Amino acid sequence: MTHPVWPLFDLQVRTPRLELRYIDDEMATELALLAAKGIHPPDFMPFAMPWSEEPSPQLERNTMQFYWRCRAELSPAKWNIPLAVLVEGAVVGTTGLITHDFQVLRTFETGSWLGREHQGAGIGKEMRIATLHLGFLGFGAQRATTGAWEDNGPSLGVTNSLGYVANGHRAAVRKGIECSERRFEMMRDDFLTRLRRDDITVSGVDDCLALLGLEPTDG
Repeated sequence: MTHPVWPLFDLQVRTPRLELRYIDDEMATELALLAAKGIHPPDFMPFAMPWSEEPSPQLERNTMQFYWRCRAELSPAKWNIPLAVLVEGAVVGTTGLITHDFQVLRTFETGSWLGREHQGAGIGKEMRIATLHLGFLGFGAQRATTGAWEDNGPSLGVTNSLGYVANGHRAAVRKGIECSERRFEMMRDDFLTRLRRDDITVSGVDDCLALLGLEPTDG
């Protein structure tokens, strides 16, 4: 059923292995509880902001507020579209598209995490490919970017395996210490040549375009 007010709730990407769905309150709660069970080892921080170290129940409450904030702050000039990753109907993690001035730049950034119990099984790669399909084919992007700390082997492994092009480093602060983030990009033509798949479907996009300041022909 088409949502009468917020069409993003009907946004879906499906692959033979998993499904991406725009996060509603029920899925946000599942993700909050999943995050509280652990995302990474205690001696490693994959995020720029160490939100995952907050004690329970503050971590769960912060997680819920983040997804509410993504909805509240969305505008054509700047949007963050968070998506739950479901495998056989169970929420296992999240991915998302982050943009600013998309109408001009046609560029989106991806970010994601998986619950620890679901890591190491190839889900991360599949959900990144699904996210790229949404950005390039659904929203008409020309460029995708991503980044990871130099010591984040799993994230860098996914990025390198998909054929992103390295485009430099960025100095950033992680837990009060200067660290180096490796940056990557993928252009639309590279995606269409190497990663586009016929077994991945994107649905619910058309009704979202006006909300994002896009035209139906942009995809």
